Amino acid sequence: MKVSFDQYKELYTQYISPQRAKVIFLLILLLSGISLQLISPQILRHYIDAAGTSGGLEILKVAALLYIGLTIVNQIIQIFETYIGESVAWTATNALRQVLTLHCLKLDTSFHQQHSSGEMIERIDGDVTNLANFFSRFVIQVLGNILLIFGVVFILIIENIWVGLCFAVFTVLALFTLNRIREYATPFWVIARQASAKFFGFLGERLTAVEEIRTNQATSYVMRKLHENMSNLLIKERKAYVRARALWPATILVFAVGYALVFILGSYLMTNELISMGTLFLMFYYMDILRAPLENITLQMEDFQKASASIQRIQELMSMKTNIEEENKATLSEEALAVEFNNVTFSYDKNSSILNNLSFTLEAGKTLGLLGRTGSGKTTITRLLLRLQEAGSGNLYIGGHDIRHIPLADLREHVSIVTQDVRLFSATVRDNITMFDSSASDENIVKTLEEIGLGDWFKGLPEGLYTEISPTQNGLSAGQVQLLAFARVFLKNPGLVILDEASSRLDPGTEKLVDKAMKKLFKGRTAIIIAHRLQTVQKVDEIMILEDGNIVEYGKPENLEQDQHSRFAQLKRAGLKEVIA
Repeated sequence: MKVSFDQYKELYTQYISPQRAKVIFLLILLLSGISLQLISPQILRHYIDAAGTSGGLEILKVAALLYIGLTIVNQIIQIFETYIGESVAWTATNALRQVLTLHCLKLDTSFHQQHSSGEMIERIDGDVTNLANFFSRFVIQVLGNILLIFGVVFILIIENIWVGLCFAVFTVLALFTLNRIREYATPFWVIARQASAKFFGFLGERLTAVEEIRTNQATSYVMRKLHENMSNLLIKERKAYVRARALWPATILVFAVGYALVFILGSYLMTNELISMGTLFLMFYYMDILRAPLENITLQMEDFQKASASIQRIQELMSMKTNIEEENKATLSEEALAVEFNNVTFSYDKNSSILNNLSFTLEAGKTLGLLGRTGSGKTTITRLLLRLQEAGSGNLYIGGHDIRHIPLADLREHVSIVTQDVRLFSATVRDNITMFDSSASDENIVKTLEEIGLGDWFKGLPEGLYTEISPTQNGLSAGQVQLLAFARVFLKNPGLVILDEASSRLDPGTEKLVDKAMKKLFKGRTAIIIAHRLQTVQKVDEIMILEDGNIVEYGKPENLEQDQHSRFAQLKRAGLKEVIA
């Protein structure tokens, strides 16, 4: 994907416009610094020309003081310029990180299944960090350096038109040469960023599976793959870096020609008494001044190569669209919600189908026990109900409304899920329960904790709801973590609750506490319980057994149990703790 000028412009203006005042002040500082750089050589030129006169010593004193003063002012300007530039950069890149993060969160589950968390971190943080200089200094500094070059040429034209024209020709050729080399390394930086994303993706996946790696003695394999990824990253970045360095020898060669031009032209003009010694010094001094902006432009172009690679990857990420569209035609009620699947088909790829023309109806306020082997489509049903995935064909209704007509925010406010893997965050107990919603009152949260059986645990917290916990150090048992997940659902008060293997990893004692909380949770709500063990679904209103994406049995538990040939009855006879493997 090639990034056009309009895309650069759009990206720049989108994140710089809110900081217009800072950018204007930064531009003023830049112009002030340029003016000082152009004035300083004039002071020295006048001193050299007047050195042989009787007032030379006085001119030296005044010139020295003035030159030192201007140098100090210029340094102060550069300090403020750097500070404001970095402030603009980080404000812009943080805003871009927020946009990218929100975009990734809106993408459906299939995207996240194909991209690791490490890769996303590298894209959202690594690629965006490469744009910091692009936002803060690229446009401003390139503009400033170009203005400085034009200022030097303009002053020299005033001093001597032939000198000015020679400098102008030299500058145009130098910029043309450097610009031709500029895009040489960009494709290699794109490859390097991809290698970096792959490396961080590998690292992120392995660090989240430390226990499995250690217990299964896979450490040597992980270290070998780590070395392979690091070697690949080194090779790719080295290729990009070496090609980017091609700008440096080009710059050195260009200025070798420039100094030779000054020496030849200056010697000729001095010999013919067309310029003074001070003007000759001015030519060398301004050539040296030209070196700085041209080298800065070279550096900026090198950074621009990296930014171009990052922008390409960011544009690729932003171009990825979710299959889920909101129509916002319906609103769910606060009551228990009915569920209906009408010939719903779904597949993760073209080669296999997970759900095959699935049709069933669950009345509002009823509880459905969903059984089936691994891969039968149970979890897929929950993803469709939350619109984390979109059905391939057929219709899905919640509360009597087509799910495609319900706003996503409204849907996920009224449909809640509790899984066996409850995620805690490094935050307060309150934030972990409310999911960072400040609208819930402390009194309501405490009441909920007491209602689900966590009252004693709450009373032991040193700072109450504002006690800090983390995923690794929370002092909670598996059952308490599961009950915290129930507390999240209680506070939302949804009309449809889904439990996906919510008690499969709990011991019998803890499971009784969770079962008690479940009974309260189901009161006045529609519920779907996905379970392996029959014991988990003993008191549901209806049973549905899936196999290979098809319904093999559906009905009331008592009716299925009376049918001696039913799958449910066979499982009951085999024992209530039978696991459907």
